[in-house]
Amino acid sequence: VQLVESGGGLVQAGGSLRLSCLASGRTFSSYGMGWFRQAPGKEREFVAAIRRSGGSERYADSVKGRFTISRDNAKNTVYLQMNSLKPEDAAVYYCAAARAKLNYSGSSPARVFEYDYWGQGTQVTVSS
Repeated sequence: VQLVESGGGLVQAGGSLRLSCLASGRTFSSYGMGWFRQAPGKEREFVAAIRRSGGSERYADSVKGRFTISRDNAKNTVYLQMNSLKPEDAAVYYCAAARAKLNYSGSSPARVFEYDYWGQGTQVTVSS
């Protein structure tokens, strides 16, 4: 599967952005989806995840209450709505797809190595 992110850009602190990730192929609903981000000089970190059929959303503590992940399997698209953005949210945001059935009650959706396919990333810049 190929993943293409869009929707990044420059926003002022307190503002909002909506990222989209379009997946190719007919089996999008077979993949658990995640959003990760990577700031310069830092490791890639988990942001949010959602199970194959939707629901069971998981969030990093740093974005809980501000970000919302959702998916539309009919459109082969996963979204990340980001509100109340902070300068520390600035990073390249990646969507990722996992073939294996992840346990959304555990920590696996947050692990980089659980995901098999990655997009090229979209830059989010937050000015203070």
